[in-house]
Amino acid sequence: MPTLDGLIEEIVNDPTSAFRVWLTTMPSPHFPVTIVQNSIKVTVEPPKGLRNNIRGSFMNIEENELDNSKKPIQLRRLLWGLCFFNALVLERRKFGPLGWNTPYEFSASDLRISKDQLAQFLDFYDDIPYEALIYMVAEANYGGRVTDPQDRRCIKLILSDFYCPEMISEENHKLSEKGSYYVPSDGDKSDYITFIEEKIPINDLTEVFGMHDNAEITSAINTTNILLGTALTLQPRVSGAAGKSQDQVL
Repeated sequence: MPTLDGLIEEIVNDPTSAFRVWLTTMPSPHFPVTIVQNSIKVTVEPPKGLRNNIRGSFMNIEENELDNSKKPIQLRRLLWGLCFFNALVLERRKFGPLGWNTPYEFSASDLRISKDQLAQFLDFYDDIPYEALIYMVAEANYGGRVTDPQDRRCIKLILSDFYCPEMISEENHKLSEKGSYYVPSDGDKSDYITFIEEKIPINDLTEVFGMHDNAEITSAINTTNILLGTALTLQPRVSGAAGKSQDQVL
């Protein structure tokens, strides 16, 4: 890293040149701060909302992955459940302490390794080992980031709604009490993308989180505070401008 830092320091800024340096990194204390300070930062964050989150997960799935299994029907339905679970645990953060006692930064790698394990377990075992799958995902992959005992219990119970025999035995198994969310009919990748865009509500319904509608108030307050807090930090640190008070400027 120090060598990289020195090489970049030697680059002469030429506005007429098309030369660019692109660097990618996971969060790391060893990455030189000077490079970060002198660069344009581009970050990738999970999309907001269940629909966008599930769509993003399926866009990263290759078409042949849905067919390359000894149990293609079981793989499709449990994979849908896994992607839905991933979106659910990410979106619970917007509810603050109602969602998680401690907010967690689940990553795309958690979903990727869980997806690979699902395919391997289905091919290796004659009967689907639901308990083993739940343990690997809720205790190891995602659960490895969970530190609170109640959160650990919660994430295990959430996953048990998606890794269960009913996902396979019932056609269009309901994933929420009123049935607003359910498992789509088996199809190819484009069928799932179409279902996501047409059948999943744009605005998340609190029923799928197992919460009362009033929980949305907490989410709205948190979002508003973040938005306004960010806007305030961007204001110039002056008492007034052109004879206006600070309150008038704001």
